[in-house]
Amino acid sequence: MIEVVRGDGPLVLGLPHTGTDVPSDCLARLKDTGRALADTDWHIDRLYTGLVENVTSVRATIHRYVIDVNRDPSGESLYPGQNTTGLCPLTDFDGLPLYHAGQEPDAAEVARRRETYHAPYHAALKAELDRVKAIHGFAVLYDCHSIRSEIPFLFDGTLPDFNIGTNSGASCAPSIETVVVRTCKGAAGYSTILNGRFKGGWTTRHYGRPTEGLHAIQMELAQSTYMLERAPWDYAEATAARTRTHLRSILETLSDWRPR
Repeated sequence: MIEVVRGDGPLVLGLPHTGTDVPSDCLARLKDTGRALADTDWHIDRLYTGLVENVTSVRATIHRYVIDVNRDPSGESLYPGQNTTGLCPLTDFDGLPLYHAGQEPDAAEVARRRETYHAPYHAALKAELDRVKAIHGFAVLYDCHSIRSEIPFLFDGTLPDFNIGTNSGASCAPSIETVVVRTCKGAAGYSTILNGRFKGGWTTRHYGRPTEGLHAIQMELAQSTYMLERAPWDYAEATAARTRTHLRSILETLSDWRPR
């Protein structure tokens, strides 16, 4: 249900949305729209694998349609007033219903999924952040995400390639934000935005406490930077290789970062 790879460096990668597991009881209630799993962060674990040494990663294997482990467990919206999906989503990113009518999860089912999947993922993530912080005196959480570059239900136009989220600067030291933005802006042929449509999900906002030595930053990649943005969602080797070069620079910079 949760895959943890431990390293001794200060960097921890969060992988909340690459999982494709859907329990049979939930799968039976989903329409074809839900069963397509279109809103997966496809291949993100593959994209980041092997970029730096001594990095820790924590990956959820459950699909975000079952429960989104990057949402506030209370169900409160991360982006009030904007279209978004919830803790146990009822629609996909295009606003289409996921469940057969009358088969949506009720409050008791949401609570069960939260206890079964959401809480253990964050227990594992917290344990690794605490372990890394005990070694170095600080920890840096880099939350790995991707999304289709054009989704009218969620945002206008075409999304930039690198979408950096620091909860408007609150989730990490200013120097972390600066070096990541600088690295992304130095990537020729790629576009970058800081705290645009995606300012960081619940994970970034919850764990990012720089005064306590916990720094968090989210990277939402446009999927056009490494894959085909429609079914069958194929990994694009050459395109991904170029993007991996820049992601390696980002992760190397974060691995070498030290508080001052």
